[in-house]
Amino acid sequence: MVPDRPRLAALCGTAAAADKVTFATNWKAQAAHGGFYQAIADGTYQKLGLDVTLVPGGPQVNNRPLLPAGRIDFLMTGNLLHSFDNVKNGVPTIVVAAMFQKDPQALIAHPGQGYESFESLKNAPVALIAKDGQFSWWQWLKVTHGFRDEALKPYNYNLGPFLSNPKAIQQGYSVAEPIYVQNQGKFKPVVHLLADHGFSTYSTVIEARTATVRDKPDLVKRFVDGSILGWVNYLYGDRRAANALMLKDNPEMTIEELEASVALMKQQGIVDSGQSLTQGIGAMNTARIQDFYTQMVKAGLYKPGEVDVSKVATLQFVNRKVGLDVKAALGKP
Repeated sequence: MVPDRPRLAALCGTAAAADKVTFATNWKAQAAHGGFYQAIADGTYQKLGLDVTLVPGGPQVNNRPLLPAGRIDFLMTGNLLHSFDNVKNGVPTIVVAAMFQKDPQALIAHPGQGYESFESLKNAPVALIAKDGQFSWWQWLKVTHGFRDEALKPYNYNLGPFLSNPKAIQQGYSVAEPIYVQNQGKFKPVVHLLADHGFSTYSTVIEARTATVRDKPDLVKRFVDGSILGWVNYLYGDRRAANALMLKDNPEMTIEELEASVALMKQQGIVDSGQSLTQGIGAMNTARIQDFYTQMVKAGLYKPGEVDVSKVATLQFVNRKVGLDVKAALGKP
């Protein structure tokens, strides 16, 4: 059983023999989830023998405990910090794919205020950062780039304080907040991706229980393959059906916001850049995971050796060039 909350199922004539799979996200439907909705909307999961139910997250919804409890089969989570915590605490889950090569976490600023370079951001008198950011990537910013706690002010996911103070900087999801700033503030903000300045985590990772990987590797492979193909088709193909499903699941979203977000994902190389260009969307490598852990140790988030990095992710389902032929057929190099 899954929680009684809005959910989306692949119901388009699913064969009786299809394996039922429940997949939960970490927020309400948005373009950053588009590839998963695409794989439902265009029948990709179904063709791979999967009957997928998607369970959205939200501000009052925490889907994370459902995975180790066995109430869902796969979980979309933010970045590798969650996965490090699971290994540290003995939670039996493992990352099976990383759908985003870059974490969309960014700092945004007003134009014309001297914040056009990333290094200048540390001089901002006000930095609007939410509590979870203050205790995670802000610590990395302090150690690596010289940011100072004196500038910290709480960010409560309200753009008002940022819009009213031209000298302030603020955290933001690089494929979302810039759109909201343009809509509300009527200006295009300066956007600095942390990923472009050394914050090397993967993002929008898919986690599974270690027992599922061990006992049902074919099921995991089909779900990962379907998700990769969904992202290829969402980014480069006809995404209208997927957008319609997301608008149904999240009526607060608009088609204009979805399309603007897709444009930013492409422009910034969030999903498809670096290793994914040759190995396929979802690609990972152990050296990069180790590098990010080393950075987080230097930032004081973990002690040396506290996390067995070899248990964080498995590469058996990625780096197999899945979807590159589809991408080429859609006219994308």
